Amino acid sequence: MKNVERAANIALAGLTLAPLVVKVDTNLNVILTACLTVFVGCYRSVKPTPPSETMSKEHAMRFPLVGSAMLLSLFLLFKFLSKDLVNAVLTGYFFILGIIALSATLLPAIAQYLPNKWNDDAIVWQFPYYRSLEVEFTRSQVVAAIPGTFFCAWYAAQKHWLANNILGLAFCIQGIEMLSLGSFKTGAILLAGLFVYDIFWVFFTPVMVSVAKSFDAPIKLLFPSGMVARPFSMLGLGDIVIPGIFVALALRYDVSKGKDSHYFKSAFLGYTVGLVATIIVMNWFQAAQPALLYIVPGVIGFLATHCLWNGDVKPLLEFDESKTAISEEETSSKKME
Repeated sequence: MKNVERAANIALAGLTLAPLVVKVDTNLNVILTACLTVFVGCYRSVKPTPPSETMSKEHAMRFPLVGSAMLLSLFLLFKFLSKDLVNAVLTGYFFILGIIALSATLLPAIAQYLPNKWNDDAIVWQFPYYRSLEVEFTRSQVVAAIPGTFFCAWYAAQKHWLANNILGLAFCIQGIEMLSLGSFKTGAILLAGLFVYDIFWVFFTPVMVSVAKSFDAPIKLLFPSGMVARPFSMLGLGDIVIPGIFVALALRYDVSKGKDSHYFKSAFLGYTVGLVATIIVMNWFQAAQPALLYIVPGVIGFLATHCLWNGDVKPLLEFDESKTAISEEETSSKKME
């Protein structure tokens, strides 16, 4: 598994840097970059314990409403305030967030070359005048923060598309790695809600496209097209992270059952097919498309078809990652006794 993940990391890094030296077909670049990012994030999410942040059914149902409120708020901010002022504030926010995300993404690769003491011994730093607030970190995390700070400073100063993409990829990988849907039922609720959300805000209002064009922050990946009229193609991070956490759940389900990633392959293939369909329709109509309109049916449809074919509907629907983690902890504690 580690060799596969390492190969995917190298391929993703090479593909990200390739447009600097050679012309890469934009459509192919979008598809390969998104799929490799999902693949890397999924494999990084496979750990002895499930991801720390688990989404409940209630959160999944509210997510499209909260997302709509945030999207509309950003639209109004850009409409009534100076775009430069809004983007300056957002740049400061994403500067800090970017350092954290990029450092966490690079940490596994850097930590293996550092002394074990640097990886294990935690340093606790308390805020002056606010002793109740404290931050815990290791020396390895400090080392990993150095390149993260460099890229964030480069992005803030130049807003170069490569710096934007490096930070965007770090956000995607960390989102897929750290977030858990808990169960496939919760995942289906979330994807169904965002399926409607994406269609409404793209097809029935100018809000989504307007915010995407005005928002000068790494919330989207930029792919150089070489065209004067449209120098970049865009793909929102949500079109990678949201279906990505569902695909990652399928991989962890396979691992928990001791299977050879059967349902992960189905979900991942569904994501790829959905993304390809998005690109085809976008080029056919020469208009922005809500990617989740095609990705959600692809991911759920391929997984559901495979599940029905194998007769595993009940085990899949009953799977709860939080309960699996509790049972594993109880088993390990009994062994220690």
